Amino acid sequence: MSCLHKRPKRTTSEELAFQEQVKKVAQENGKRLGLEGDPDLQFLLIGGELIKIRSSTWKKNRLFKLQEDCKTLWHESHKMFKKYHTFSIDDIDSVRMGRQSEGLNKYTDATVEEQCFSIIFKGRKRNLDLMAISGGEAKQWVNSLNKLISNMRNLNRQQKSEHWIINCMRKADKNEDNKMTLKELKHFLRQINIEVDDTYAEEIFKKCDESNSGSLEGAEIKHFYDLLTQREEIDVIYGKYAQTEGQMSARDLLSFLLNEQREQVSMEDALKLIEKYEMDGTAKQKKHMTKDGFLMYLHQEEGSILNPAHKLVYQDMSQPLNHYYISSSHNTYLMEDQLKGPSSTEAYIKALMKSCRCVELDCWDGANGEPVIYHGYTLTSKVLFRDVIKAIKEYAFKTSDYPVILSLENHCTVDQQKLMAHHLISILGDGLVTKPLGKTMPTNFPSPEELKGKFLIKGKRLNKLDAAFTGNNSIEEDTVSEEDEAADCKENGQKAKSKKSKIKLATVLSDIVIYCKSVHFNGFEHAKDNQAFYEMSSFKESKAFNLADSSATAYMHHNMDKLSRIYPAGSRTDSSNYNPVPMWNVGCQIVALNFQTPSKEMHLNQGRFLPNGFSGYILKPEFQRSLSSQFDPNTLTKGPWLQRKVFHVMVISAQQLPKLNKDKHTSIVDPLVRVEICGVPADNASKETQYIENNGFNPMWNERFQFNIQVPELAMVQFVVEDYDSTTQNDFIGQYCLPLTSVQNGYRHVPLLTKRGDVICSAGLFVHLMLLDVQ
Repeated sequence: MSCLHKRPKRTTSEELAFQEQVKKVAQENGKRLGLEGDPDLQFLLIGGELIKIRSSTWKKNRLFKLQEDCKTLWHESHKMFKKYHTFSIDDIDSVRMGRQSEGLNKYTDATVEEQCFSIIFKGRKRNLDLMAISGGEAKQWVNSLNKLISNMRNLNRQQKSEHWIINCMRKADKNEDNKMTLKELKHFLRQINIEVDDTYAEEIFKKCDESNSGSLEGAEIKHFYDLLTQREEIDVIYGKYAQTEGQMSARDLLSFLLNEQREQVSMEDALKLIEKYEMDGTAKQKKHMTKDGFLMYLHQEEGSILNPAHKLVYQDMSQPLNHYYISSSHNTYLMEDQLKGPSSTEAYIKALMKSCRCVELDCWDGANGEPVIYHGYTLTSKVLFRDVIKAIKEYAFKTSDYPVILSLENHCTVDQQKLMAHHLISILGDGLVTKPLGKTMPTNFPSPEELKGKFLIKGKRLNKLDAAFTGNNSIEEDTVSEEDEAADCKENGQKAKSKKSKIKLATVLSDIVIYCKSVHFNGFEHAKDNQAFYEMSSFKESKAFNLADSSATAYMHHNMDKLSRIYPAGSRTDSSNYNPVPMWNVGCQIVALNFQTPSKEMHLNQGRFLPNGFSGYILKPEFQRSLSSQFDPNTLTKGPWLQRKVFHVMVISAQQLPKLNKDKHTSIVDPLVRVEICGVPADNASKETQYIENNGFNPMWNERFQFNIQVPELAMVQFVVEDYDSTTQNDFIGQYCLPLTSVQNGYRHVPLLTKRGDVICSAGLFVHLMLLDVQ
């Protein structure tokens, strides 16, 4: 058995020097984050004791503090082989004040509300539930962490990249002497995901070791950093346009913006960019842009692939509700699969924070007369209906002001239904739509704008909506057929029972179903003749896909005055997803996906709802809203939808792709990029680059692709980066997806997202794009 090597104990003078160095490093990193001398940052660097809470009996004091890199939180552990834990500030999704997590709600008393806070992580990492000694201290932790997270997120990609590289250098400096030997240099290169052969590593080392001391320090490390981060492709572009004393004048920059970026801009816009991004005072005075300023501009939103104007709500939000695609979740209560996974209020919070605007509640009779939510007839855990409604009320409008639809699948007895209605009315208050807007019976949906901050209930209703105006609303409880999805679940063998089950519906629950009354679908003609606009059907994916294939135009017309909800087949017990694109192609609005499952389908969903202020609502194209339209995505005829374009894509390079196997020092990625178009069948296409061996730090491809597009308003483009493997399936590294109509032309940086949809800090692609009309 190999023995554990401990670092030799420092002498008192060495320890003092080391602590001084740590302080200096923390100051440098604080400055980089714009928090130099900030009291909140100092508070985190000093740290303090907090009580970590895991259950009613597991409550332990632990020391927490921020490390000098200003991006890693350290806390002690009492495990035998692990005396401390660390996690990155980048891994934090949010910090919540008070007893706002399931754990704190369950294991602490309401009297300590002000002392509690939770750190919520991205992905599936368990929440960290904590309690401070006082309310004031808890507030200080929450405010300080939120300030640090906010400043980290506001760094541009270039600053993030510098911060990341410098901290990797520090980690590679094993003996902490602020010098880098050749061995440490090689270790550093592997950490940043670049495999360099020994000759090349020695070459760089010798070039930088001007003092011939056998190690790099101070300015030599800076020289090494500059050599490493040099962007050859940027040098070429900048060199072509920098025609004034070796720099870009405002006129040169304007020429670049007009010719390469194809932007409709003036000299005034060019001067604004110089003012905003040029760091060199002398160049700024001359109204010039240096290469550093140019790189800074390319890393900002003006240089991003996503049109900055589309980051805000830019679409008309005063159209009827059914004229929009609506971001929608299926089995929202589940954190994992639908056979034995946990049900949780946390799952609702995560979906709502991703701007999901239609959530599902599968309601069953619970113990003590309180209704619960879980996946019926399975081993999934249960969560109280009341707690879910509280969580929805709290988080519904944090990322979007636009309406949230609560899709009820009701299996409860009348008494518990009455309690459901009571909870909905008392908790949601004025936000709940309990009667139609206006004084007369509507003939169409209100708009998302009119419904801002409102909740709509989707479910069964005993009578017509007109009853709300005729005064004939004193209908007794009666039986209704159960939801189609519930019947389908039984059909899938989850419970053998006659398909056409009836349930008794409480009047008080029926009365709050206004604009989304569930009815069974009996064909498009029947719906046209017999269904009111507010009567909507839910379609199992197989039924919906069949209709989209065989009767696309009729389906689209059905969706012009009614809502349609699509849900995954009950046989998808692993909570996998179906492709949402064919459903959007025929104008379906509520295309419900399992948000809890990271998948290509969820990447497409995230891309679809990325623009328009991340509001969860996207206005459908005019040809999916106009009654005269004869659009059929499967058979393209002439019409306003046909706008033939050629999309030229050049994949130039990538920067700082993450290592997939961090524990294995020698594992370096062999990246390739796949560009996919997803839209009408005629537009679907996929092309990929060659793979590049052993370079995840700055691989360069310079490969060109061309795509012919017929219906750009329905097309989306996705960039997928994978680690090539000749023997097994390629490993996923990152992706980014957005509608083609939101893409900016020219040289653009593309951010990369993880499988779960979180931004990978400092990683990205650099591409050249041109979407041109076919002459």
